[in-house]
Amino acid sequence: MPPPLSPPSPQDDALSAYFFSGETLRSRGLGTRLLSGVVEVPAPPARLAADWARETASSLAPGDVDTLPLPRARMRWPDYRRCVQAVADWMRERGLPDLTGSSDVALMACRGARYHHDALQYGSAAFCNLFLSEDRELDVHFPGTGQRIPLVRGTVLLFDTAQPHAVIRRGAAGFDAADFAPARDLTQVFLTWELPIAHPDVARALGIVFDNDPATAARLDAEQVHSRGAPAEVCPASGRWRPVG
Repeated sequence: MPPPLSPPSPQDDALSAYFFSGETLRSRGLGTRLLSGVVEVPAPPARLAADWARETASSLAPGDVDTLPLPRARMRWPDYRRCVQAVADWMRERGLPDLTGSSDVALMACRGARYHHDALQYGSAAFCNLFLSEDRELDVHFPGTGQRIPLVRGTVLLFDTAQPHAVIRRGAAGFDAADFAPARDLTQVFLTWELPIAHPDVARALGIVFDNDPATAARLDAEQVHSRGAPAEVCPASGRWRPVG
């Protein structure tokens, strides 16, 4: 039997995300839950980790999130399949089907991350992230739900792409680029899968309500998030919603 779901977190009912379902825009609320845990995965090979460090040293500024070449990494990563299997098993333990094989996957790196949401591009998806780096005293913070998840090797997260989130220093109140000075290696590398947000089990796990504002969805032509009926964006330092512009 899967573990019981956590109770929904407080969430502003005035927030709505609009996402493409096929060629039609559909409305939904923001997921009021996120799932997290820690699975056992081996450390990436030292030579591969060194490659990642070289690739990110000059290109990744504090707060940036960028892709790393996954096909090249897989050729030098004998335990890649073990990492994927660990995530699949973690999902099954929570009553979710294994969607890793049918979902797009990417290898990402960040040196901290400013508060942001990803629903302008991935409104039809939930993200499932597996962190591969060691504990560097960083947390993923979700201000909308009040949750902070310590990042260690094997941390797994499943969350709504419309939920604001950031990678910040443990104990910090918000994102500050000064916390990510080049003197320390504070880069986090992670795998991320795009799971279909409309999959019944994913929607149930995240507490998503669909078609809460079909009239607005019918007149829009792009994915976006609204707060109290107007387009909204996330403050990169605090994670608070604010009017666009």
